[in-house]
Amino acid sequence: MSLMTRKSLITLSMLGGGALALAGGFIWSGLYNIGADDVHTRPVYAVLQMLRERSIEVRASQLKLPDLSDPARIKQGAGNFNAMCTGCHLAPGMPETELSKGLYPTPPNLSTTAVDPAEAFWVTKHGIKASGMPAWGKSMDDEYIWNMVAFVQTLPSLSPEQYRLTVASSGGHSHGGGESGPHAAMPGMEAMEGMDHHDAPGAGPHEAGAPAPHDDAGKPRHSHDTAPAEHDDTGKPPHSHDAAPATHDDAGSPPHDHGTAAATSGTAVENHSGH
Repeated sequence: MSLMTRKSLITLSMLGGGALALAGGFIWSGLYNIGADDVHTRPVYAVLQMLRERSIEVRASQLKLPDLSDPARIKQGAGNFNAMCTGCHLAPGMPETELSKGLYPTPPNLSTTAVDPAEAFWVTKHGIKASGMPAWGKSMDDEYIWNMVAFVQTLPSLSPEQYRLTVASSGGHSHGGGESGPHAAMPGMEAMEGMDHHDAPGAGPHEAGAPAPHDDAGKPRHSHDTAPAEHDDTGKPPHSHDAAPATHDDAGSPPHDHGTAAATSGTAVENHSGH
C-alpha cells in the first residue's frame, strides 16, 4: 500500500470518527426536540420518510392480493374499521379527533385518501415504529385485515349515510379474539345495535316501568311493595310503613314516622342516610 493511500485511509477514518462523535454528542445533549407538537427539520423528515416508504414498498411488493371486490369481505371489514381505525384515520363526514390532531406524523384521512392495498395490508398488520400506528396483526388474522383493506378501498367514495349503513350491516367489531368494547366512532353517532358481538344475550336496557332486579351497583333494589320482604339489602328487618311503626329502624334508632302528620302532605318522606 502506498504512503498516499495509507494517509488517505487514516484521514477518512479520523473524519468518520469525528462525525460519529459529533452525532453522538448531539443526541446525548437532548437538544433535539422529540415532542410530537414540534415537527422534524426538513433533512430529518426527508430521511425518515424515505426510510418508511421504501421499507413498506419493498415488503408489500411480495404480497399476493385476494379478491378485494367481494361485497361480503367489504361489509365485514367495515365494522372493524369503524371500531379500530376512525379515531386516527377518520370516516366520511367525521371531524378531526383528539388523536388525529395530536399524532405526528399526521395519519392520513382514509375517507379522502386512496391507498395502495398491499401497502395498507402490510402497515395494518405490522404497524410502524415510533408512530401511532399499532401492529394489528398481533390480534387479527390476515383474513380480517384483508377485509378491512377491502373496505378502505371503497371508503373515499362513500357518503356519511352510506358509511353508516355499511357499518350497521357489518356485524360490528368482530375478528376472532382480542376485541375491546363497543365504539361510537363519530360524534353523535351512537354505538349501533348489534355492533359489538360481546354483548350478552338479554343484557339490554331496562324496560320502562319494569325495574331491573338489581341496581347499578349490582345489589338488589329496595322493595316497597305492600307486603315487604322479610329482610332488606343488608339482611336486617326492612322498613315498616304500617300505621304503627316498629320499635326500631335499620340502624337501631327510632324508626321513620309515616303516621298521620306525614300523610297530610300527600308524600311520605324517608331519610335514607342510614344506608
